[in-house]
Amino acid sequence: MGPGGSQEAPFDLRASVPAGTYHVECDAVITASVDVTFTLIWRRGATDMTLAQWMRHWDPVPGNFDAQPYEVDMAAPAIDFQPGDKLVFRYAGANTTRAEAFIPNGDGPNSKGRIPNITLP
Repeated sequence: MGPGGSQEAPFDLRASVPAGTYHVECDAVITASVDVTFTLIWRRGATDMTLAQWMRHWDPVPGNFDAQPYEVDMAAPAIDFQPGDKLVFRYAGANTTRAEAFIPNGDGPNSKGRIPNITLP
């Protein structure tokens, strides 16, 4: 994902989620300097409610295509579940010249990192 681009991963919720800390692991391969904005969203129908949002700057490691480790804890309000609700993880890139500057590590240990995951409160 590169300049002006964003990706999102929606997950069907099955129950309410209490207010608390979400633990996010999102190791990534970085091919160019990039600012990434991460957002946790509660989606109900066509309405998105931001639960948490933060930004991080990344720089590539010269000559290395291994995943860079990243994890963060973010506080978020409770989700009052209704059927059809989704939890969405969105990431968007800015301030880069490369279309694929930030690549979440889908290869797990093969790229010396972890598969992205979120632990709910």
